[in-house]
Amino acid sequence: MKLLQLLPEAPPAHALSLALNAGFCLGLVARNDLEPLSGKTVSIETTDLGTRVRVVYDGIRFRAYLGSAPPDLTIRSTVSDFLALALRREDQDTLFFTRRLVMTGDTELGLVVKNVLDAIDWSRLPLPRPRS
Repeated sequence: MKLLQLLPEAPPAHALSLALNAGFCLGLVARNDLEPLSGKTVSIETTDLGTRVRVVYDGIRFRAYLGSAPPDLTIRSTVSDFLALALRREDQDTLFFTRRLVMTGDTELGLVVKNVLDAIDWSRLPLPRPRS
């Protein structure tokens, strides 16, 4: 696991930015819902792998943040809990209250992120449907 900590942050930060921006194109997230995040840096940290990815929202799009200033909001959890959250197998409130998901920094931004996650209609993703 120490090897992952040595890898550069930029490639996964660019990949996360692309994925988040694709959410706009697919209609999963409305830009006006993210207005409070404008100019703010969010850090996603995996506690089990010891990795970090930071992105900033400039009011139009997300981009990788590679600066040295501390993030406005940090979200920490394990890879499996982030995956469970993304797949909606776990509720973020449950993860938060059991301390498996930790947010530090600007708590108002944390609430914005939570509300945006709650509002995503994953059925809008153009994923292949299983054949019957």
